[in-house]
This record gives sequence, structure tokens and C-alpha cells, in this order.
Amino acid sequence: MPRPTSALRLLAACTLLLGSSLAHAQYSWIDEKGVRQFSDRPPPPSTPAHKILKAPGRAATPPAPAPQATMPAPAQGPKTLAQREEEFRARTKMREEQDKKDAAEAQRRRDLAMHCKDAREMRAQMQSDIRIVKFDEKGERSYMTDQERAAQLARVNQALAQCR
Repeated sequence: MPRPTSALRLLAACTLLLGSSLAHAQYSWIDEKGVRQFSDRPPPPSTPAHKILKAPGRAATPPAPAPQATMPAPAQGPKTLAQREEEFRARTKMREEQDKKDAAEAQRRRDLAMHCKDAREMRAQMQSDIRIVKFDEKGERSYMTDQERAAQLARVNQALAQCR
């Protein structure tokens, strides 16, 4: 036969368990600012009934979706794993293509920067009074004339026009 103290303990535990359910927030509503509120007290009387999401003795209702500025997509069921995988692969392919374009653009900019640097050095050399040596097809050395220097300087300035 159980002792009376164990029955008393069981009764006390059940009472505490039932009492704890009363301590949970039993009301849920959306206030006038659009913020979801939780309380163990009822919402203010000015709250419309459609904004009360949960009340004692009433099943919880999900909040109404916010109005959208654009037309919603036609109602479809959840996407299958194959559809999600296809979308993932398409996004991955687009990202890879964009990365290739970005890498090509970065390489083009590096090449242009190197070209501009070389052209500036050539212009500085052409504008200096230093005699410039050139070699012909036979490997013989000769000096650049003033006309050749002016023509080379014009080509260098034309190349520098592309540089910023």
C-alpha cells in the first residue's frame, strides 16, 4: 500500500504541472504598429478580432501576410528536390560565368596598366636628349634620327591616349 506522503507528493506535482500551463503567454495579437505581442492578459479592447492570433480556448491562427507591391507568383506546390537542384546548378553556372568575366576584365586592366607604364617610359626616353641606339636586321647598330624620334614619340602619344 502506498504511503500517504507519496500520494500527497504526486498530487502536489500534478497541481504544479497544471498551474505552470497557466503561466504561459496565452494571448497573441498584432498591435497597431504591426508588432506581434505576447501576454498572459487579453489585448486592449481596441484590437480588432482578426488581429488576435491566439486566445484561451481558441486555436492559434497564423498572421495574415503583408500586402505585396508586386503581383504574387501563381500558387504552386513546394518545389521538388530535382527543381531545387536544377535552380542551384543554374545559379552556380551563372556565378562561374560571372567569375570568368570578372577575371578576364581584371587581366585586361592589368595588361592595359602594363602597356601604359611601358608607353610612359618610352615617352620619357623619347623626350630626353639621350642618343637612342637602334639595331637593324643585320644586327648593326645605328642612332635614331630626330625625324625617327618624332615619329616614335607620336606613336607613343597615340598609345597613351588610351590610358587614363
